[in-house]
Amino acid sequence: MLRKIRIGLASLFFVAITLLFLDFTGVLHLYLGWLAKVQLLPAVLSLNVGVVLFFVVVTLLVGRTYCSVVCPFGVMQDVFIWMGGKWKKNRFHYTKGWPWLRVAMLVIFVVLMVLGLNGLAILIAPYSAYGRIATNLFQPVYIWINNLCAYYAERAESYTFYSVDVWVKSGVTLAVAAVTFVLVGFVSFRWGRVWCNSVCPVGTVLGFLSRFSLLKPRIDTNKCNGCGKCAKNCKAQCINPVDHTIDGSRCVACMDCIENCHQHAIEFRRGKAVVKEVSVDASRRKFMVATAAVGATMAIQAQEKKVDGGLAVLVDKELPERQVALKPFGAKSLKNFSSRCTGCQLCVSKCPQQVLRPSNKLATMMQPEMAFDKGYCPPDCTRCSEVCPTGAIKKINAAEKSAISIGHAVTVPQNCLLAKGVECNACSRHCPAAAISVVSDASTGHSRVAVNESRCIGCGACEYYCPVRPFSAIYVEGREVHTTV
Repeated sequence: MLRKIRIGLASLFFVAITLLFLDFTGVLHLYLGWLAKVQLLPAVLSLNVGVVLFFVVVTLLVGRTYCSVVCPFGVMQDVFIWMGGKWKKNRFHYTKGWPWLRVAMLVIFVVLMVLGLNGLAILIAPYSAYGRIATNLFQPVYIWINNLCAYYAERAESYTFYSVDVWVKSGVTLAVAAVTFVLVGFVSFRWGRVWCNSVCPVGTVLGFLSRFSLLKPRIDTNKCNGCGKCAKNCKAQCINPVDHTIDGSRCVACMDCIENCHQHAIEFRRGKAVVKEVSVDASRRKFMVATAAVGATMAIQAQEKKVDGGLAVLVDKELPERQVALKPFGAKSLKNFSSRCTGCQLCVSKCPQQVLRPSNKLATMMQPEMAFDKGYCPPDCTRCSEVCPTGAIKKINAAEKSAISIGHAVTVPQNCLLAKGVECNACSRHCPAAAISVVSDASTGHSRVAVNESRCIGCGACEYYCPVRPFSAIYVEGREVHTTV
Protein backbone atom coordinates (compact mmCIF):
# COMPACT_ATOMS: atom_id res chain seq x y z
CA MET A 1 0.00 0.00 0.00
CA LEU A 2 2.86 2.40 0.78
CA ARG A 3 4.34 1.81 -2.66
CA LYS A 4 0.98 2.43 -4.36
CA ILE A 5 0.52 5.67 -2.44
CA ARG A 6 4.03 6.77 -3.38
CA ILE A 7 3.46 6.01 -7.08
CA GLY A 8 0.11 7.80 -7.05
CA LEU A 9 1.49 10.97 -5.46
CA ALA A 10 4.61 10.93 -7.65
CA SER A 11 2.46 10.60 -10.79
CA LEU A 12 0.30 13.56 -9.78
CA PHE A 13 3.31 15.77 -9.02
CA PHE A 14 5.11 14.72 -12.21
CA VAL A 15 2.18 15.27 -14.57
CA ALA A 16 1.26 18.58 -12.92
CA ILE A 17 4.74 20.12 -13.04
CA THR A 18 5.24 18.86 -16.60
CA LEU A 19 2.01 20.59 -17.66
CA LEU A 20 3.25 23.72 -15.90
CA PHE A 21 6.25 23.81 -18.25
CA LEU A 22 4.28 22.79 -21.35
CA ASP A 23 1.47 25.31 -21.01
CA PHE A 24 1.98 28.38 -23.21
CA THR A 25 -1.35 30.05 -22.47
CA GLY A 26 -0.35 31.37 -19.03
CA VAL A 27 -3.39 29.82 -17.35
CA LEU A 28 -2.01 26.77 -15.55
CA HIS A 29 0.58 28.73 -13.58
CA LEU A 30 -2.29 30.35 -11.69
CA TYR A 31 -3.13 26.93 -10.26
CA LEU A 32 0.13 24.98 -10.47
CA GLY A 33 2.76 27.69 -9.98
CA TRP A 34 3.31 26.58 -6.38
CA LEU A 35 4.81 23.29 -7.64
CA ALA A 36 7.93 25.11 -8.81
CA LYS A 37 8.22 26.98 -5.53
CA VAL A 38 8.24 23.81 -3.42
CA GLN A 39 11.26 22.41 -5.27
CA LEU A 40 14.17 22.37 -2.84
CA LEU A 41 16.82 24.40 -4.71
CA PRO A 42 14.41 27.21 -5.73
CA ALA A 43 13.18 27.32 -2.13
CA VAL A 44 16.76 27.72 -0.87
CA LEU A 45 17.60 30.46 -3.38
CA SER A 46 14.37 32.34 -2.64
CA LEU A 47 15.03 32.01 1.11
CA ASN A 48 11.72 30.21 1.56
CA VAL A 49 12.50 28.95 5.05
CA GLY A 50 9.10 27.30 5.47
CA VAL A 51 9.52 24.97 2.49
CA VAL A 52 13.13 24.12 3.39
CA LEU A 53 12.26 23.31 7.00
CA PHE A 54 9.27 21.25 5.87
CA PHE A 55 11.42 18.96 3.71
CA VAL A 56 14.12 18.76 6.39
CA VAL A 57 11.51 17.56 8.89
CA VAL A 58 9.94 15.17 6.37
CA THR A 59 13.35 13.67 5.55
CA LEU A 60 14.19 13.23 9.22
CA LEU A 61 10.86 11.48 9.71
CA VAL A 62 10.41 9.27 6.64
CA GLY A 63 13.60 9.57 4.57
CA ARG A 64 14.10 10.84 1.03
CA THR A 65 10.46 10.91 -0.07
CA TYR A 66 11.22 14.24 -1.76
CA CYS A 67 13.42 12.40 -4.27
CA SER A 68 10.80 9.78 -5.10
CA VAL A 69 7.65 11.94 -5.01
CA VAL A 70 8.24 15.68 -5.44
CA CYS A 71 11.36 15.90 -7.60
CA PRO A 72 10.34 15.64 -11.31
CA PHE A 73 13.88 14.69 -12.33
CA GLY A 74 13.80 11.76 -9.91
CA VAL A 75 10.37 10.61 -11.10
CA MET A 76 11.56 10.85 -14.72
CA GLN A 77 14.39 8.48 -13.80
CA ASP A 78 11.84 6.11 -12.27
CA VAL A 79 10.05 6.02 -15.63
CA PHE A 80 13.28 4.91 -17.33
CA ILE A 81 13.90 2.40 -14.54
CA TRP A 82 10.42 0.98 -15.06
CA MET A 83 11.13 0.65 -18.78
CA GLY A 84 14.40 -1.12 -17.94
CA GLY A 85 12.46 -3.53 -15.74
CA LYS A 86 10.42 -4.56 -18.78
CA TRP A 87 13.66 -5.31 -20.58
CA LYS A 88 15.32 -7.26 -17.78
CA LYS A 89 13.99 -8.14 -14.34
CA ASN A 90 16.01 -8.54 -11.14
CA ARG A 91 18.93 -6.68 -12.73
CA PHE A 92 20.24 -4.70 -9.75
CA HIS A 93 22.72 -5.73 -7.08
CA TYR A 94 24.20 -4.19 -3.96
CA THR A 95 27.08 -1.75 -4.36
CA LYS A 96 29.02 0.20 -1.78
CA GLY A 97 28.37 3.42 -3.65
CA TRP A 98 30.82 6.19 -4.38
CA PRO A 99 30.71 8.57 -1.41
CA TRP A 100 33.83 10.40 -2.59
CA LEU A 101 32.07 11.28 -5.85
CA ARG A 102 28.95 12.52 -4.05
CA VAL A 103 30.95 14.80 -1.78
CA ALA A 104 33.11 16.05 -4.66
CA MET A 105 30.06 16.96 -6.78
CA LEU A 106 28.42 18.74 -3.84
CA VAL A 107 31.58 20.74 -3.12
CA ILE A 108 31.93 21.70 -6.78
CA PHE A 109 28.28 22.75 -6.91
CA VAL A 110 28.53 24.93 -3.80
CA VAL A 111 31.80 26.53 -4.92
CA LEU A 112 30.35 27.42 -8.33
CA MET A 113 27.25 28.94 -6.70
CA VAL A 114 29.37 30.99 -4.29
CA LEU A 115 31.54 32.24 -7.15
CA GLY A 116 28.42 33.32 -9.03
CA LEU A 117 28.88 30.75 -11.79
CA ASN A 118 25.29 29.54 -11.55
CA GLY A 119 25.24 28.81 -15.27
CA LEU A 120 27.67 25.93 -14.68
CA ALA A 121 26.35 24.82 -11.30
CA ILE A 122 22.79 24.33 -12.55
CA LEU A 123 23.96 21.71 -15.02
CA ILE A 124 23.51 19.11 -12.26
CA ALA A 125 20.64 20.76 -10.35
CA PRO A 126 17.68 18.35 -10.66
CA TYR A 127 14.78 20.81 -10.95
CA SER A 128 16.66 22.99 -13.44
CA ALA A 129 17.68 19.97 -15.51
CA TYR A 130 14.11 18.77 -15.80
CA GLY A 131 12.89 22.28 -16.61
CA ARG A 132 15.29 22.46 -19.54
CA ILE A 133 14.22 19.03 -20.77
CA ALA A 134 10.51 19.85 -20.52
CA THR A 135 10.87 23.26 -22.19
CA ASN A 136 13.27 22.33 -24.99
CA LEU A 137 12.26 18.74 -25.76
CA PHE A 138 8.70 18.18 -24.56
CA GLN A 139 7.09 21.57 -25.19
CA PRO A 140 7.80 21.68 -28.96
CA VAL A 141 6.03 18.33 -29.35
CA TYR A 142 3.15 19.63 -27.23
CA ILE A 143 2.88 22.78 -29.38
CA TRP A 144 3.04 20.79 -32.63
CA ILE A 145 0.09 18.70 -31.43
CA ASN A 146 -1.72 21.91 -30.48
CA ASN A 147 -1.03 23.39 -33.93
CA LEU A 148 -2.35 20.25 -35.58
CA CYS A 149 -5.55 20.54 -33.54
CA ALA A 150 -5.75 24.23 -34.49
CA TYR A 151 -5.40 23.33 -38.18
CA TYR A 152 -8.35 20.95 -38.16
CA ALA A 153 -10.41 23.07 -35.75
CA GLU A 154 -10.13 26.06 -38.09
CA ARG A 155 -11.52 24.00 -40.94
CA ALA A 156 -14.43 23.08 -38.72
CA GLU A 157 -14.95 26.82 -38.07
CA SER A 158 -13.86 26.41 -34.46
CA TYR A 159 -11.26 28.60 -32.76
CA THR A 160 -10.79 26.57 -29.60
CA PHE A 161 -7.10 26.22 -30.49
CA TYR A 162 -4.66 28.70 -31.97
CA SER A 163 -1.30 28.14 -33.63
CA VAL A 164 1.97 28.97 -31.89
CA ASP A 165 5.42 29.24 -33.48
CA VAL A 166 7.99 26.58 -32.64
CA TRP A 167 11.59 27.79 -32.81
CA VAL A 168 14.96 27.13 -31.19
CA LYS A 169 15.55 29.78 -28.52
CA SER A 170 19.10 28.62 -27.76
CA GLY A 171 21.11 25.92 -29.49
CA VAL A 172 23.34 25.50 -26.43
CA THR A 173 20.42 24.98 -24.06
CA LEU A 174 18.76 22.57 -26.48
CA ALA A 175 21.98 20.56 -26.75
CA VAL A 176 22.44 20.48 -22.96
CA ALA A 177 18.82 19.36 -22.47
CA ALA A 178 19.14 16.62 -25.10
CA VAL A 179 22.45 15.30 -23.75
CA THR A 180 21.12 15.34 -20.17
CA PHE A 181 17.97 13.49 -21.21
CA VAL A 182 19.86 10.79 -23.13
CA LEU A 183 22.66 10.39 -20.57
CA VAL A 184 20.44 10.25 -17.47
CA GLY A 185 17.89 8.12 -19.30
CA PHE A 186 20.52 5.55 -20.28
CA VAL A 187 22.10 5.50 -16.80
CA SER A 188 18.69 5.07 -15.15
CA PHE A 189 17.63 2.40 -17.63
CA ARG A 190 20.72 0.33 -16.88
CA TRP A 191 21.74 1.14 -13.30
CA GLY A 192 18.79 2.78 -11.54
CA ARG A 193 19.23 5.80 -9.29
CA VAL A 194 23.00 6.09 -9.75
CA TRP A 195 22.68 9.75 -10.80
CA CYS A 196 20.74 10.66 -7.65
CA ASN A 197 23.24 8.94 -5.39
CA SER A 198 26.44 10.00 -7.15
CA VAL A 199 25.95 13.37 -8.88
CA CYS A 200 22.84 15.18 -7.61
CA PRO A 201 23.73 17.76 -4.90
CA VAL A 202 20.18 17.76 -3.53
CA GLY A 203 20.27 13.98 -3.19
CA THR A 204 23.58 14.19 -1.32
CA VAL A 205 22.26 16.68 1.23
CA LEU A 206 19.02 14.78 1.77
CA GLY A 207 21.00 11.53 1.93
CA PHE A 208 22.96 12.86 4.88
CA LEU A 209 19.73 13.73 6.68
CA SER A 210 18.01 10.45 5.82
CA ARG A 211 20.70 8.50 7.67
CA PHE A 212 18.99 9.72 10.83
CA SER A 213 15.35 9.35 9.70
CA LEU A 214 12.92 8.02 12.27
CA LEU A 215 11.08 5.67 9.90
CA LYS A 216 12.88 3.66 7.24
CA PRO A 217 12.79 0.19 5.64
CA ARG A 218 14.25 -2.36 8.04
CA ILE A 219 14.97 -6.04 7.55
CA ASP A 220 13.71 -8.62 10.06
CA THR A 221 16.41 -11.29 10.02
CA ASN A 222 14.02 -13.75 11.67
CA LYS A 223 11.77 -13.68 8.60
CA CYS A 224 14.34 -13.21 5.86
CA ASN A 225 15.21 -16.36 3.90
CA GLY A 226 18.15 -14.78 2.09
CA CYS A 227 16.63 -14.91 -1.39
CA GLY A 228 18.10 -11.50 -2.24
CA LYS A 229 15.10 -10.42 -4.29
CA CYS A 230 14.95 -7.11 -2.44
CA ALA A 231 18.50 -6.24 -3.51
CA LYS A 232 17.86 -7.32 -7.10
CA ASN A 233 14.95 -4.88 -7.31
CA CYS A 234 16.45 -1.97 -5.35
CA LYS A 235 16.89 0.91 -7.81
CA ALA A 236 19.25 2.65 -5.35
CA GLN A 237 21.34 -0.55 -5.02
CA CYS A 238 21.62 0.10 -1.30
CA ILE A 239 20.38 -3.21 0.18
CA ASN A 240 23.06 -5.63 1.34
CA PRO A 241 21.32 -9.06 1.44
CA VAL A 242 24.33 -10.71 3.07
CA ASP A 243 24.53 -8.45 6.12
CA HIS A 244 20.80 -7.61 6.04
CA THR A 245 21.50 -3.87 6.05
CA ILE A 246 20.10 -0.93 4.10
CA ASP A 247 22.17 2.17 3.42
CA GLY A 248 19.78 4.88 4.61
CA SER A 249 21.72 7.66 2.90
CA ARG A 250 21.04 6.19 -0.55
CA CYS A 251 17.54 4.81 0.05
CA VAL A 252 14.93 6.99 -1.72
CA ALA A 253 11.97 5.49 0.18
CA CYS A 254 10.43 4.02 -2.97
CA MET A 255 9.03 1.02 -1.04
CA ASP A 256 9.88 -1.37 -3.88
CA CYS A 257 11.74 -3.68 -1.50
CA ILE A 258 8.67 -4.02 0.72
CA GLU A 259 6.52 -4.87 -2.32
CA ASN A 260 8.97 -7.49 -3.61
CA CYS A 261 9.60 -9.28 -0.31
CA HIS A 262 7.18 -12.21 -0.19
CA GLN A 263 8.40 -13.18 3.28
CA HIS A 264 7.24 -9.81 4.68
CA ALA A 265 10.68 -9.46 6.18
CA ILE A 266 11.02 -5.77 5.33
CA GLU A 267 8.92 -3.19 7.14
CA PHE A 268 8.84 0.58 7.07
CA ARG A 269 9.07 1.22 10.77
CA ARG A 270 10.91 2.80 13.65
CA GLY A 271 13.79 0.96 15.22
CA LYS A 272 17.50 0.82 15.77
CA ALA A 273 19.52 2.10 12.87
CA VAL A 274 21.01 -0.67 10.75
CA VAL A 275 23.17 1.41 8.43
CA LYS A 276 26.47 -0.34 8.22
CA GLU A 277 29.70 1.61 8.11
CA VAL A 278 31.69 -0.01 5.33
CA SER A 279 35.44 0.19 5.60
CA VAL A 280 37.25 1.15 2.45
CA ASP A 281 39.82 -1.21 1.02
CA ALA A 282 41.94 0.78 -1.41
CA SER A 283 43.05 -2.37 -3.23
CA ARG A 284 39.48 -3.43 -3.99
CA ARG A 285 37.69 -0.11 -4.41
CA LYS A 286 36.11 0.37 -7.80
CA PHE A 287 35.76 3.82 -9.25
CA MET A 288 32.95 4.82 -11.51
CA VAL A 289 34.06 7.43 -14.00
CA ALA A 290 31.30 9.00 -16.04
CA THR A 291 32.76 10.95 -18.94
CA ALA A 292 30.34 12.84 -21.11
CA ALA A 293 32.12 14.34 -24.08
CA VAL A 294 29.62 16.73 -25.49
CA GLY A 295 30.62 18.09 -28.85
CA ALA A 296 27.56 19.81 -30.24
CA THR A 297 27.99 21.95 -33.29
CA MET A 298 24.55 23.14 -34.25
CA ALA A 299 24.01 25.07 -37.43
CA ILE A 300 20.64 26.65 -36.85
CA GLN A 301 19.10 27.50 -40.15
CA ALA A 302 17.09 30.68 -40.37
CA GLN A 303 13.35 30.32 -40.35
CA GLU A 304 11.58 30.27 -43.67
CA LYS A 305 11.81 33.68 -45.28
CA LYS A 306 8.69 35.76 -45.30
CA VAL A 307 7.90 37.38 -48.58
CA ASP A 308 6.31 40.83 -48.79
CA GLY A 309 3.75 40.81 -51.56
CA GLY A 310 5.56 37.98 -53.28
CA LEU A 311 8.33 40.35 -54.31
CA ALA A 312 10.83 41.41 -51.63
CA VAL A 313 12.37 38.96 -49.19
CA LEU A 314 12.43 40.35 -45.65
CA VAL A 315 15.81 39.89 -44.01
CA ASP A 316 15.74 38.62 -40.44
CA LYS A 317 16.90 41.00 -37.75
CA GLU A 318 20.28 40.51 -36.14
CA LEU A 319 20.61 41.02 -32.39
CA PRO A 320 22.86 43.90 -31.34
CA GLU A 321 25.96 43.43 -29.19
CA ARG A 322 24.82 44.80 -25.84
CA GLN A 323 27.45 45.91 -23.35
CA VAL A 324 25.10 44.98 -20.49
CA ALA A 325 22.62 42.11 -20.82
CA LEU A 326 18.93 42.87 -20.48
CA LYS A 327 17.26 41.08 -17.58
CA PRO A 328 13.48 40.93 -17.00
CA PHE A 329 11.51 43.56 -15.13
CA GLY A 330 11.61 42.65 -11.44
CA ALA A 331 15.14 41.22 -11.57
CA LYS A 332 16.45 44.30 -9.68
CA SER A 333 20.04 43.88 -10.90
CA LEU A 334 22.33 41.57 -12.81
CA LYS A 335 23.94 40.38 -9.58
CA ASN A 336 20.65 39.57 -7.87
CA PHE A 337 19.34 37.78 -10.92
CA SER A 338 22.43 35.67 -11.64
CA SER A 339 22.79 34.61 -7.99
CA ARG A 340 19.21 33.32 -7.75
CA CYS A 341 18.29 32.07 -11.20
CA THR A 342 18.45 28.28 -11.68
CA GLY A 343 17.96 28.38 -15.44
CA CYS A 344 14.86 26.18 -15.22
CA GLN A 345 13.37 27.91 -18.33
CA LEU A 346 9.94 28.29 -16.73
CA CYS A 347 9.83 32.02 -17.47
CA VAL A 348 11.10 31.38 -21.01
CA SER A 349 8.33 28.89 -21.69
CA LYS A 350 5.70 31.31 -20.35
CA CYS A 351 6.80 34.49 -22.18
CA PRO A 352 3.92 35.27 -24.59
CA GLN A 353 6.00 37.73 -26.65
CA GLN A 354 8.96 35.32 -27.06
CA VAL A 355 11.26 37.98 -25.63
CA LEU A 356 13.06 35.74 -23.14
CA ARG A 357 15.59 33.19 -24.29
CA PRO A 358 18.54 31.38 -22.61
CA SER A 359 21.96 33.00 -22.53
CA ASN A 360 24.88 31.34 -24.30
CA LYS A 361 27.52 33.10 -22.22
CA LEU A 362 29.63 30.87 -19.97
CA ALA A 363 29.01 32.67 -16.65
CA THR A 364 25.25 33.01 -17.16
CA MET A 365 24.69 29.99 -19.38
CA MET A 366 21.02 29.03 -19.76
CA GLN A 367 19.85 31.93 -17.60
CA PRO A 368 17.27 34.01 -19.52
CA GLU A 369 18.07 37.27 -21.28
CA MET A 370 15.85 39.59 -23.29
CA ALA A 371 15.94 40.04 -27.06
CA PHE A 372 13.54 41.96 -29.28
CA ASP A 373 13.77 40.32 -32.70
CA LYS A 374 10.43 38.51 -32.30
CA GLY A 375 8.55 40.88 -30.03
CA TYR A 376 8.88 43.43 -27.24
CA CYS A 377 8.00 43.46 -23.54
CA PRO A 378 4.65 45.28 -23.13
CA PRO A 379 4.22 47.24 -19.87
CA ASP A 380 1.09 45.30 -18.90
CA CYS A 381 2.67 41.81 -19.05
CA THR A 382 4.13 40.48 -15.77
CA ARG A 383 3.93 36.75 -16.42
CA CYS A 384 7.63 35.97 -15.87
CA SER A 385 7.55 37.61 -12.44
CA GLU A 386 4.49 35.55 -11.52
CA VAL A 387 6.05 32.16 -12.33
CA CYS A 388 9.64 32.61 -11.09
CA PRO A 389 10.07 30.21 -8.13
CA THR A 390 13.39 31.53 -6.79
CA GLY A 391 12.87 35.28 -6.45
CA ALA A 392 15.32 35.99 -9.27
CA ILE A 393 12.41 37.91 -10.77
CA LYS A 394 10.46 39.67 -8.05
CA LYS A 395 6.70 39.52 -8.45
CA ILE A 396 5.44 42.89 -9.68
CA ASN A 397 2.22 44.31 -11.07
CA ALA A 398 1.71 46.36 -14.23
CA ALA A 399 1.89 49.68 -12.37
CA GLU A 400 5.20 48.76 -10.74
CA LYS A 401 6.59 47.53 -14.03
CA SER A 402 5.82 50.83 -15.76
CA ALA A 403 7.97 52.62 -13.20
CA ILE A 404 11.02 50.34 -13.62
CA SER A 405 13.81 50.98 -16.11
CA ILE A 406 15.84 47.92 -17.10
CA GLY A 407 17.69 49.74 -19.88
CA HIS A 408 17.64 52.71 -22.22
CA ALA A 409 17.39 53.17 -25.97
CA VAL A 410 20.52 53.98 -27.97
CA THR A 411 20.36 55.31 -31.53
CA VAL A 412 22.57 54.37 -34.47
CA PRO A 413 22.18 57.46 -36.69
CA GLN A 414 23.96 56.01 -39.74
CA ASN A 415 21.40 53.19 -39.92
CA CYS A 416 18.35 55.42 -39.49
CA LEU A 417 16.05 56.03 -42.45
CA LEU A 418 15.64 59.66 -41.38
CA ALA A 419 19.32 60.28 -42.15
CA LYS A 420 18.60 59.14 -45.71
CA GLY A 421 15.67 61.49 -46.12
CA VAL A 422 13.03 58.81 -45.65
CA GLU A 423 10.12 59.77 -43.43
CA CYS A 424 9.88 57.27 -40.54
CA ASN A 425 8.74 57.61 -36.96
CA ALA A 426 8.13 53.94 -36.10
CA CYS A 427 10.18 54.07 -32.89
CA SER A 428 8.54 57.20 -31.50
CA ARG A 429 5.05 56.09 -32.55
CA HIS A 430 5.30 52.75 -30.71
CA CYS A 431 7.15 53.90 -27.57
CA PRO A 432 4.72 53.31 -24.65
CA ALA A 433 6.74 55.61 -22.33
CA ALA A 434 6.83 58.55 -24.76
CA ALA A 435 10.61 58.59 -24.34
CA ILE A 436 11.40 58.89 -28.07
CA SER A 437 10.72 61.83 -30.36
CA VAL A 438 11.69 62.91 -33.87
CA VAL A 439 13.33 66.34 -33.99
CA SER A 440 14.82 68.49 -36.74
CA ASP A 441 18.59 68.62 -37.11
CA ALA A 442 19.67 71.92 -38.67
CA SER A 443 23.23 70.70 -39.23
CA THR A 444 22.19 67.90 -41.57
CA GLY A 445 18.90 69.22 -42.87
CA HIS A 446 17.20 65.96 -41.92
CA SER A 447 15.22 64.86 -38.91
CA ARG A 448 16.75 62.62 -36.24
CA VAL A 449 15.66 60.48 -33.32
CA ALA A 450 16.05 61.86 -29.79
CA VAL A 451 15.86 59.65 -26.69
CA ASN A 452 14.89 60.86 -23.22
CA GLU A 453 16.79 58.32 -21.08
CA SER A 454 15.06 59.48 -17.90
CA ARG A 455 11.71 58.24 -19.29
CA CYS A 456 12.88 55.12 -21.15
CA ILE A 457 12.02 51.83 -19.40
CA GLY A 458 13.80 49.49 -21.85
CA CYS A 459 10.74 47.61 -23.10
CA GLY A 460 12.26 47.19 -26.56
CA ALA A 461 9.27 48.40 -28.60
CA CYS A 462 11.50 50.82 -30.52
CA GLU A 463 14.03 48.12 -31.38
CA TYR A 464 11.35 45.64 -32.42
CA TYR A 465 9.35 48.02 -34.62
CA CYS A 466 12.36 49.63 -36.29
CA PRO A 467 12.04 48.62 -39.97
CA VAL A 468 15.79 48.75 -40.64
CA ARG A 469 17.42 45.36 -41.20
CA PRO A 470 19.53 43.43 -40.41
CA PHE A 471 20.63 45.82 -37.62
CA SER A 472 18.10 48.24 -36.17
CA ALA A 473 18.76 51.95 -36.11
CA ILE A 474 17.85 51.92 -32.43
CA TYR A 475 18.43 49.29 -29.75
CA VAL A 476 18.16 48.91 -25.98
CA GLU A 477 21.23 48.82 -23.75
CA GLY A 478 20.77 47.12 -20.37
CA ARG A 479 21.39 48.49 -16.88
CA GLU A 480 23.44 46.59 -14.30
CA VAL A 481 21.10 47.92 -11.59
CA HIS A 482 17.51 48.60 -12.51
CA THR A 483 16.29 52.10 -11.68
CA THR A 484 12.96 53.77 -11.04
CA VAL A 485 11.55 56.13 -13.65
